[in-house]
Amino acid sequence: MKDTFNPWEVLGDIDYGKLIKKFGLKELEELPKIFMENVLFRRKIVFAHRDIQRVLEAIHGKKPFVVMTGLMPTGKFHIGHMLLVQQLIFYQELGAKIYIAVADLEAYNARGQSLEESRKIALEEYISNYFALGLKKKNCEIYSQSDRSEDGKKSGAYYGLQNLLARHITFNEFKAVYGEITPGKMVASLLQASDMLHPQLREFEGKPLPVLVPVGADQDPHLRLARDVSQRIKTPRFMQLSSTYHIFAPGLGGGKMSASDPNSFIAMDDSPEVVKKKINKYAFSGGQATLEEHRKLGGNPDVDVSYQYLRVFFEPDDKKLEEIYRLYKQGELTTGDLKKITIEKINNFFKVHQRKLVKARKEAEKYFG
Repeated sequence: MKDTFNPWEVLGDIDYGKLIKKFGLKELEELPKIFMENVLFRRKIVFAHRDIQRVLEAIHGKKPFVVMTGLMPTGKFHIGHMLLVQQLIFYQELGAKIYIAVADLEAYNARGQSLEESRKIALEEYISNYFALGLKKKNCEIYSQSDRSEDGKKSGAYYGLQNLLARHITFNEFKAVYGEITPGKMVASLLQASDMLHPQLREFEGKPLPVLVPVGADQDPHLRLARDVSQRIKTPRFMQLSSTYHIFAPGLGGGKMSASDPNSFIAMDDSPEVVKKKINKYAFSGGQATLEEHRKLGGNPDVDVSYQYLRVFFEPDDKKLEEIYRLYKQGELTTGDLKKITIEKINNFFKVHQRKLVKARKEAEKYFG
């Protein structure tokens, strides 16, 4: 299979060290204590950045800053999406205002999905789960790209910025950033740049201020384009965007978890029976071919999907995680044992989350319906 790596498709092996060098990113180092108390940063699940320092300075000085992200309203909301939401909740607790764009126009242009279907999926799957996971409605603004605001001045400023950005970039630059490019994708990328930059406009937060965009590394082309073009505009002025990069949650069979492949993910509303079946049947194992070989040679937790789900999502205790790693690597813990632990952890989490989700769907309907 040919490796593919772009904002719309990721196929093949992923080497994060190579991505850091290829994209000119910086590894996250010497973060404040409060960051290291968070599993995502402590375990380097969020592993790289561009210009995070101005955001850290805003947090330290208790000054305003924005965290901006988008959601692609296609398919089921699955455990891989939690990576981003957990970051939003973390920054919201540190004082960030959250902007979330429902990328319905990108879904229409890049995937041919109707605006009506995008709105339905965004509401029932994504926004509901965001609230159930703990994102607060206060200091949070969620909007559709196709319908930015009922306030005419805000809406005009947002769409006007997209046109302003278009004047400062060439077709060849698009091609250099994205490779294969279509008019629809060009429009979508310009609108994404407007999403990232528009909080700094007078009609929104009122002035240039730090804006952090947390993304998977596949979305970096959008960041590069927005960062480059924003500095060419003299009026209005923009503070340079900051960004962080998190790993991809592994799909059940390895590779990137994909909402378009139901056998690659665990959905947040999966029943205990479905979770058990998916882990036992599809989760890639780092164990040996036979029990005898496993006891003798040990397993490889670094490639085992069940272990990775514990590391990224479901085992917050570092000492317990280290013990599971050691026992599996030594062969004392079998693949079956590890899958059993993971199934129990996921289902215990879902038991609580799914109760919250029922209430959150009603809240989301009032908020975004």
